[in-house]
Amino acid sequence: MKESSEPASRREADDDMLSEFDPASVRTEYELLHLMRRLVARYRFSRFVIARLPLAEQQRFSERLVLSNWPVELVRQYDASGAFQASVLVERLRQTKLPVVGGAELLDITRKDGEALSVRHLQAHTDMTRHFALLLHTTYGEPFVVMLSGTREEPVGTECAMLYLTLVRLFECLERTFDTGSVAREKLSSREIECLRWAAAGKSSDEIAIILGISAYTVSSYFKSATRKLDAVNRMQAIARAMRMKLI
Repeated sequence: MKESSEPASRREADDDMLSEFDPASVRTEYELLHLMRRLVARYRFSRFVIARLPLAEQQRFSERLVLSNWPVELVRQYDASGAFQASVLVERLRQTKLPVVGGAELLDITRKDGEALSVRHLQAHTDMTRHFALLLHTTYGEPFVVMLSGTREEPVGTECAMLYLTLVRLFECLERTFDTGSVAREKLSSREIECLRWAAAGKSSDEIAIILGISAYTVSSYFKSATRKLDAVNRMQAIARAMRMKLI
């Protein structure tokens, strides 16, 4: 009796989770992070990353990241090595519409001669020995890598299908937050975006004033209005939100 009830209970849990991945109900990155953490725990993974598919060798990994709970130091190491955009994983995702699964070898670098260069010294995290990855596209065709990492065995059968469907639902939620970013772009003036962009580049208000040919007082007023429109509590949070929304 126990054996027959477990599959039903698992299906009910999957159905409950799927019902939460309603694009109409998710509007903020915080809500999306909460759902992603639940998904990772539900399927017994430990790490996740959603990133725009690398389009050029010079693009840094951190610049393509959208959502992740990777250790900060690991992200820095991949930035320095250029490993992610040249990885076996990315190359395989470009060639299939099916999930890509495997171990540490997926994040090795594919060299131009076709050989793989190991970067497994970057993957010293014991909770990231196995990977499950998908290539998903936005409504407008922009490609994204969605990867879950952990120590569990490869999802198969019904579980794999449910995981795939849940990730697609989650990605719909993510795309909705992009729409929110588009609305924010419409609300922000070109001057407010310029000020945020220069501040993100490390310029002070006085330096921005010189660059834009306006007073420091005016720069400050632009920051205040941009902070309010982005529903941020200070300038740094406004810059972070603008970067996440791809406004700057």
